[in-house]
Amino acid sequence: MFSKYWLVIRDDTKRTFEVCGQISNENAFTNKTYGMQQAGMNVSCMTPPVTGKAASKEAIKISGYTWENGLWDRLEKEYMRIRMQYTDDMEFE
Repeated sequence: MFSKYWLVIRDDTKRTFEVCGQISNENAFTNKTYGMQQAGMNVSCMTPPVTGKAASKEAIKISGYTWENGLWDRLEKEYMRIRMQYTDDMEFE
């Protein structure tokens, strides 16, 4: 059993990805990604184990995707904007 996992977020529209870090429990990360998907964002995540082959985040490559620095921050801002817009719309109904 692996004790740590890489947190990899992918923007499937722009075909970019970012390795956000590593953690032993990826539940919050996958739940937030699921929330983004439910909000209509075209994103996905991966949580590969930290192993000898993927000991550093620079070693992680995803076929067909390019690295985007700051992707997680950009997606979080977009997700918050969508959620705030939804909340504002609900207040007027």
